[in-house]
Amino acid sequence: MERTIDYIASYNDTGKTIEKFLKEHSITHQVLVNLKKTTNGILKNGIWAYTNEKLCDGDTISIHIVENDNSVNIEPVNIPLEIAYEDEDIIVVNKPADMPVHPSMGNHDNTLANALMYYFNSQGKDFVFRCINRLDRDTTGLTIIAKHALSSGILGAAVASRDIHRTYFAVCSGKTPLSGRIDAPIARKDDSTIERCVDFENGEYAITDYSRIAYNEKNGLSLVKLNLLTGRTHQIRVHMKYIGYPLIGDFLYNPDYTFINRQALHSGRLEFTHPVTGQKMDLTSDLPSDMKSLF
Repeated sequence: MERTIDYIASYNDTGKTIEKFLKEHSITHQVLVNLKKTTNGILKNGIWAYTNEKLCDGDTISIHIVENDNSVNIEPVNIPLEIAYEDEDIIVVNKPADMPVHPSMGNHDNTLANALMYYFNSQGKDFVFRCINRLDRDTTGLTIIAKHALSSGILGAAVASRDIHRTYFAVCSGKTPLSGRIDAPIARKDDSTIERCVDFENGEYAITDYSRIAYNEKNGLSLVKLNLLTGRTHQIRVHMKYIGYPLIGDFLYNPDYTFINRQALHSGRLEFTHPVTGQKMDLTSDLPSDMKSLF
């Protein structure tokens, strides 16, 4: 994978070093180290440059990213992909149910990583799997994958600063309030490596906002829109169970498969700033048929 990106220095950048300028554009230390090792990795007005050189108004700094590695131990497997968006820097996939994101014990060749490895390798492209917003195996919907270290670093920082806004949709048992905020810390449940619980003594800060957008009196189910202000493991599943409206089909927290055979949770919208172009991104994904049919 090769990618060249140009940045234009402004009057306010006059006198800054190239290194400071690039770091202000969210280029991490490790990316800078790799650029220094790359032939023509950093150019100033088309000429190779040291990172301690000073800038003038109107200077063009070009960085040339070269990655020739593949993720080790990820087998390319021809699994269909629904691509919601793709450019030179990111790819956003609408993940189906029953697909793990990362390979693990018992899931070596059925993951999103396997599918993407095949997708890129079949085009003759190297690929390192860098998933930005990981979804549980049975959660459907939008997930972002960075195509190179630069976009990965910038989007990773955006996750940490809560600048990637995620909207989920869930089907919950019972008639939820019209809206509300759940402010309850989450911790790992004792004697479990997977399950989480609300724990006010040992838990990590966690907040979920929700609103009911539909209710079916015949089956007693609510369709709820949720926004995460934090990103704890199983946050939505734990929070909705905590207030008495667990997600249906959730094998950990509410194993009721009367209406659906997986946790009824969908990543339906992502709002974020593009890591390279700075464009405001707003991507949506329709509710999957197994959830939609319940209403």
